[in-house]
Amino acid sequence: MVTDFKERERLSMSAEQRKKIIILMINMFIAIGSFGIIIPILPAYLASIDQGGTAAGLMIAIFAGAQLIFSPIAGKWTDLYGRRKMIIYGLVGLTLSMFIFFAVNSIWLLYASRVIGGIGAALLIPAIFAYVADITTFDQRAKGNSLVSAAMSLGIVIGPGIGGFLADFGLKFPFLISALVSLSAVVFSIFVLKESETAQIASAPESNDSMVRKIALSVKMPYFIPLIITLVMSFGLMAYESVIGLYLDNQFDSSPKDIAVMVTATGIVSVIVQLFVVDRIVRRFGEVNVLNIFISVAAIGFLLSLFASSYLTFFLISLIIFLSTSILRPVLNTLISKMAGNEQGFAMGMNNAYMSIGNVLGPTLAGLMYDIHITYPFMLGLFLLIITLLITMAWNKRSHHAKALS
Repeated sequence: MVTDFKERERLSMSAEQRKKIIILMINMFIAIGSFGIIIPILPAYLASIDQGGTAAGLMIAIFAGAQLIFSPIAGKWTDLYGRRKMIIYGLVGLTLSMFIFFAVNSIWLLYASRVIGGIGAALLIPAIFAYVADITTFDQRAKGNSLVSAAMSLGIVIGPGIGGFLADFGLKFPFLISALVSLSAVVFSIFVLKESETAQIASAPESNDSMVRKIALSVKMPYFIPLIITLVMSFGLMAYESVIGLYLDNQFDSSPKDIAVMVTATGIVSVIVQLFVVDRIVRRFGEVNVLNIFISVAAIGFLLSLFASSYLTFFLISLIIFLSTSILRPVLNTLISKMAGNEQGFAMGMNNAYMSIGNVLGPTLAGLMYDIHITYPFMLGLFLLIITLLITMAWNKRSHHAKALS
């Protein structure tokens, strides 16, 4: 009883910590939700300007590519210039991207807006997670990361629903609302968000190093294996996520409403799990064990999806897969953060970079494989998750061996 009380006391956050976490959650929710608004109407909008699947795929790849290129620089800037500035600049980039989307019809300017949005995301996301690391203790880190991840998932859930409703007022109207909501986040952060008091200049690589050089240096970091796990997992999951809509339409003749219901339901599951489950299971089993368990669960989900014979069956299997990913992402963030020491901005920037590599390559390869056979992207995801599991297990075994020798 006394032990349980001490454990709760050690993990509980102060009122000031909770206030700062809530501010970060609001920022993440608005940023992700404002982009999510455009998701339901993007295919129809692209069709209205005589663009199709190629443009839709490039929208994803260009955004992730810009994140990839800029993330290492943004991570270093987060350490050098402070979390608050990078969060505000990131929100400004996302806002500008949405205003361009609203104002133009040129496909090349739309691609340019995705570059700006990707840079904004590269500035924003590592800074938010580095801010969480600044204001939480080592033991509170998993809870802080899961709360911010839950806000991200909630934005993914609510944004598309709002976008579908706003589309009744015109295809471009959701873009305007998205831009205005994102702008409100900029104003909110300028007046409410304070710099994290423990932010400090880190001993990470100098900011004039190239992205390739920074990735090369990350090989020497203690959190390199978790970065590789992030890359491989993101690759497989994005390969899956990028073709779900096409697969449902082709295989089960699903309507846009059916697809929207699936996106919303999986998002709700993610929010619930990240708010109430992640912190508890991490405390009970530890980050590495949780990775092993839920990578296995996700792999089983991919395998079962190959045999789904109806929309409902595929829906339930997708819930299992997204439940697993909603646990894996904050756990990986927490693991990397704990191993990064005072290099939080650089580590989160590299985490974002490795994730972006997967986010670029996954949809691109999945689209090509889908045109060959509609089940190949799911087979690819299954194969990559098995590789991820083997990497995790080998790393865990090596870590235990090293501890035994020390």
